[in-house]
Amino acid sequence: MVTNSNFNFTNNTSITLELPFSEHIEELRQRLFLLFWIILLLTSIAFLEVKIIVKILELPISNVKFFQTAPGEYFISTLKISFYTGLLFTSPFVIGQLILFLLPGLTKKETKIILPLLLSSLLLFGLGLTFSYYTLVPAALNFFLTYSEEVIEPFWSFDQYFEFILVLFYSTGIAFQIPIIQILVGLLNIVSANQMLGAWRYIVLVATILGAILTPSTDPLTQILLSLAILVLYFTGLGILFLIKK
Repeated sequence: MVTNSNFNFTNNTSITLELPFSEHIEELRQRLFLLFWIILLLTSIAFLEVKIIVKILELPISNVKFFQTAPGEYFISTLKISFYTGLLFTSPFVIGQLILFLLPGLTKKETKIILPLLLSSLLLFGLGLTFSYYTLVPAALNFFLTYSEEVIEPFWSFDQYFEFILVLFYSTGIAFQIPIIQILVGLLNIVSANQMLGAWRYIVLVATILGAILTPSTDPLTQILLSLAILVLYFTGLGILFLIKK
């Protein structure tokens, strides 16, 4: 979108793009509209290849037979899988649009901070999904199978199975944003790095509670793994914040 803009050069070599509030809203509307079409396109592509995605989702567990409780259950499940896959792969475009929207109003110093943070946020979300797929999901599923293998034959509803791992995927992806939140809070001087370090006992308690809340299963192994991941992320973010503040 082309607009008439005024550029103000300040002492800290920042460039501010002054636009009326209505034009900011219009620019935001256009970017959201673009993201809507990207989600729609990627969702459509995912639906065309949904059988491959379903096979990938079934890989963490090989000795379970899935069934559908209603004639259209699998079809509805594939629609949800396609949508969430499209939403997932739209994430880089969301980050890009956010950068383009915020960039004109930022100073050079702010730009140097926000760009790595946004990219790191995307990377951490991907790491969270990977950790969930290769560690948490197999651990939770194997726990349930081992617990019931002598008395119950494993026949699972595919829709419930998908919802189970979906909650685990996104809760883990969100939990992996902890270092980003820490750095932002520290840079804004809301909480100092020393205060975060001093609260480590409370963080252990909070990590344990979050591990129990964010995991959709009741098995202790999955909860412990997620709690440990949260603690590692917290102290990693704290270490990075100490380095930035030096």
